[in-house]
Amino acid sequence: MAALNTSTQIAVIGAGAMGSGIAQVAAAAGHPVWLYDARDGVAEKSRQQIRAIFSRLVEKGKMTSEHAALAGEALKVATALEDVAQAGLVIEAIVEDLEAKRQLFSELEAVIDPRALLATNTSSVSVTAIAAKLEHPHRLAGLHFFNPAPLMALVEIVSGLATAPDVAQTLYETAEGWGKKPVHTRSTPGFIVNRVARPFYAEALRLMEEQVSSASTLDALLREGGRFPMGPFELMDLIGHDVNFAVTCSVFNAYFQDPRFKPSLTQQELVMAGYLGRKSGRGFYPYGPDTEAPVIAELPIQPAPSVVIIEGDLGPGEALVSGIPSSIAVKRSSGSGVIRLEGCTLALSDGRTATIRSAEDDVPDLVLFDLAFDYGKPGRIAIATSDQASPRSLQIAAGFLQSIGWQVSVVEDSPGLVVLRTVAMLANEAADALLQSVASAEDIDKAMRFGVNYPQGPLAWADRLGTGYIYRVLKGLQDNYQEDRYRPSALLRRLASSGGSLQKA
Repeated sequence: MAALNTSTQIAVIGAGAMGSGIAQVAAAAGHPVWLYDARDGVAEKSRQQIRAIFSRLVEKGKMTSEHAALAGEALKVATALEDVAQAGLVIEAIVEDLEAKRQLFSELEAVIDPRALLATNTSSVSVTAIAAKLEHPHRLAGLHFFNPAPLMALVEIVSGLATAPDVAQTLYETAEGWGKKPVHTRSTPGFIVNRVARPFYAEALRLMEEQVSSASTLDALLREGGRFPMGPFELMDLIGHDVNFAVTCSVFNAYFQDPRFKPSLTQQELVMAGYLGRKSGRGFYPYGPDTEAPVIAELPIQPAPSVVIIEGDLGPGEALVSGIPSSIAVKRSSGSGVIRLEGCTLALSDGRTATIRSAEDDVPDLVLFDLAFDYGKPGRIAIATSDQASPRSLQIAAGFLQSIGWQVSVVEDSPGLVVLRTVAMLANEAADALLQSVASAEDIDKAMRFGVNYPQGPLAWADRLGTGYIYRVLKGLQDNYQEDRYRPSALLRRLASSGGSLQKA
C-alpha cells in the first residue's frame, strides 16, 4: 500500500490542542484540510492560530514563505459534518469517551465516501470497541499522535480486531510521508508507550514512598546516570498529575487490576489536593518566579584510594576501569566481579539489597553502585551500603567513584537501586508486550525512543546488559517484595535460560 496522495482531503474532527496539531501536520504536508468542532468558533480560532504558527516558522527560517502561504490556504473550516463528505481520511480528536466517539463515527459513515478511511486519535479507548457499531469497521484504525503533534515524532498506528491490514499500512505510509516515525500496534490497553512507560513513574513513586531518596535526587539520578531526558517526577509535573494518574488508572483497570500497573496513593493525594504540576503551580516541585532550585543529595569529595583490585569481570560496569586515573594503581585478579578497595568491597547491584547480598555472599563491607547508561561518560551515580558495613566503607567507595569523575548520591539500601530497577522493569513490561504480540520488538523500541525519548529502547537495553542479568534483577525485586508486581515475563525467563535476545525473539 502507498501513502495517501497529497491531493487527498483530510478532515480533523475536534479542534482542541491535539486536533489543531494534527491539522497543522497534515496541512504542512500539503493536504487540503478541513477543521470541524461542535463548539461555536473553536475551529476558526484554531485555523488562525495554525496560520500564525506557520508565520513564526517562516520568521525562524524553518519554513519558506511560499510553503507557509500554501499550507495556510489549505486549511478550511467545516461548519457541519456534511462539509467533510469528500475527505479521504477523517481523523477524530474529540473527548476520550467511547459513546461520544461511536456516535461521531456513525454520523460520519452516513456522509463520507465508503472508501474513505477513518482514524481515531484516542490514547486510551479501545479501537475495537469504537469500530464495533460501524457498518464498515474494517476501515477504522487508531492514529495516535503524541502531544504536541507537530513536534513529537511518534505516531502509533493501532489496529482493532476488525481493522483491515491495508488500512493500517496506508496510515503507516501516510504518517511516514508526513515526517513522522510510525509504529504498528494492536488495540490493547495503553497501546505501546502508555503501557511500557508505566514503570518509569511507578518505581520512582515507590522509591520515594519508601524514603530511598527525594524526588529531586531520584530525578537527577535517572537523568544524569540513566540519561533519560527528564526525571519521572519532573515529567509527571509537566504532563499533569490528573492526566498521568488517569492513564495509570485506565491501564490498571483495563488489565483487571494487574498489580504491575497499580496506581500510587501519593499521586492520588496530589490530584485530590489540586497539586497538578506546572499547570497549577505546584506538584512534586513548586513553580513560580521565586522558586529555588531543588536540592540534590550529593556526597562531598572523599579521598581517592591508592590501590584498586578488580576481581573478575565487572559486566556492564567494566567501562569504569578505563576511567581510573593513573595516580591509582590497578591490579586484576580472578573473582566474582567486584572491586576491592582497602576497607570496602564495591559491586554493581544485581537486584538484591546490599544487606541481603552482604549476608548471603559473606561480604560485610559491601557497597553497591547503580546502573549507568554509559560508564565511560561520568555523570551521577547512586550508591548504597549494607547494614553490616561501616560508615567508612561509604566514604571509600565514594572516593573511588569520584576519582573517576562521578558525582555520588547516597540512597537508602533498596533492591535494584534506582536506574537499574527502572530499566529492568521497563524491559520486563516491553518483554510482556512482545510476548503478547502487541507490537514487534523493533516497533516497541522505536516507540519508546521517539514517543518518550528514552536513550535506548528497553528491549535493546536489556539485550546490551544481558537477559540473564535483567532476569536476576527482577528475581531480586520479586524475592524482596514478595509481590506479583515484580514477576519476570515468561519470555524474559526463557531467554535468560538460553542467553537469547529479546530483539530477535
